[in-house]
Order: sequence, then structure tokens, then C-alpha cells
Amino acid sequence: MRAELGDRLVVESPAIGAAGRDGEIVTIRHPDGTPPYEVRWSDTDEVTLVFPGPDAHISGAGHRHEHAAGSARPPATPAGRTPHPGDIGRRVATERRSRGLTREETAHRAGMAPEYLAYLEEQAADPTAACLARLAGVLGTTPVALRGGDVDLPPGRGQALLHPRMRELGPDECRRLLSASGVGRVAVSTPRGPAVVPVNYEVVGEAVAYRTAPDSVPAAAVGSEVAFEVDHLDEATGEGWSVLVVGSARVVTEPDAVRRLAEGAHASPWAGGEREMWVSIRPTRITGRRITEGGQ
Repeated sequence: MRAELGDRLVVESPAIGAAGRDGEIVTIRHPDGTPPYEVRWSDTDEVTLVFPGPDAHISGAGHRHEHAAGSARPPATPAGRTPHPGDIGRRVATERRSRGLTREETAHRAGMAPEYLAYLEEQAADPTAACLARLAGVLGTTPVALRGGDVDLPPGRGQALLHPRMRELGPDECRRLLSASGVGRVAVSTPRGPAVVPVNYEVVGEAVAYRTAPDSVPAAAVGSEVAFEVDHLDEATGEGWSVLVVGSARVVTEPDAVRRLAEGAHASPWAGGEREMWVSIRPTRITGRRITEGGQ
């Protein structure tokens, strides 16, 4: 018998017609995937060390796709090769890092082995519903969100706080929230009317800069006063913040400045394509708001 982390151990009942017992394998003691296993039983949620008998078998994603060599364990990532996580793993890793949690901390709180969390984040894993529910609880999100079931839904569909309190943010706090870079929205006037479009942005000194194409909507900001907005909503807590920057936009033309922007960019434009035109917004006004629980 061989298993991999996240598989289910199923123990058949000796009585005809009676239900058996099953649980998730959360720790594997031997590198080749052989017993014993630490199993979290679905009926009690307790973890015990199990030496499976003849009435037990393994059920899981790794055993629906056996490798040609006969091993049910996923192939190890070769040294020097970048792991290729699945969509679930990418979302788990992103949520974990946004909360400042290490793999060890997250795995401990979710009641799983750190090795299994590493496997989930770095490979195209298919965790069980119970495993995903525990991770979602630790990360302050939902299993549906980790599976990507809400990617086509707008943010802010969670429940509002019972006693929300909105307060104004000072310039220093606004700049701190802006400084993380990421994706914001620029509001511009175009020949077809006003438009608001998302852009990947960087903060350079006092200015906000983004990369675009000369014939795009964001490029229409050049030479005029525009508004740029960044926000964050925490669906789990009902809290959030927004920052608004108002200022004049210009094209960055100095070769050294363009080179520094390109080299220091945290991410390539999500929209792809050739986007070598940098636009800089010099703020004349920065304001922000934050929503928290009224008791805070």
C-alpha cells in the first residue's frame, strides 16, 4: 500500500451493510508512501496513527492517475526547476502571504503537515473538501474562493458589519497603503466620455506611475487632471479601505527614469501586450477612508 498526502484511507466495515470509516491522510512517515499514516477521521476529526489492515484501501486524486513507474506519489520537482502550482495552490499561497503567515504556522493551525501544504501550493493538487475548509478558516476566506468559484463576482458581496465605522485617513496612512503597489483604477475623460480602467501601478517618490500603450484609454490621462483610486475589501471581516489620488498626469520621457521604472516594476501589466509608455501622476490631493467595526 502506498499513499500520498491528502489521500483518504477507507476502512471497510466487517458487517454487511454497515458503514465503514474514512479519514484524510495528513502525515506520511516513510518517503516511499508506505504505512503507517497519521489520519484525521471524518467522523471524529481526531488524528491517530494507523497501520492499515487488509480491510483498508487508499482513495484519492493520486490514485486516480497512477504514474507509469507504479508509484502513487507525485513526482518530486527537479532541483532548480520552478514549481508549477495549480490554481488552488496559487490562491492558498497568496492568501497566506497576505496575512503574513509562514507555511509552518498555516499548516499547524489547519491541522496538517507542512509538507502537505508545500505540496498543495507547489503542485496541481486536488485537496479534499475538509482540508480546503480548514485552510479557508485559517486564511479568513471560503472554500469557494480558494477554488476560484467567485472569480466572476464583484467584490463586496460579503455581509456588512453590524456597527460599521467609517473614518478619514491622513496623508501619511494613505501613502503607506498606496506604497504596496498593485492594481488601481484611473479615471479619465475620453472623446467618448468618462472612463475608469484598472492599471498595474508603481509608487515612485511622491508620484504614482503606470505602464500603458499610446493608443489606450489610460494614455488619455496625459496632459489633464485625473483621479486614481486604490482599495481593499476584506470579505471575511466586512472591513476595507480606499485611497483617492488627484493630480496631473504626464508622460515619462527621460531614458534613465523609464529604465528605473521598468527595472523596479513589481509586475508586468496583467493585460499583456506592448505597453512601454509610462504615465506619472503627481498628486495635488490625497484622501482616504477606512471602514472598521464600530467598537474599534
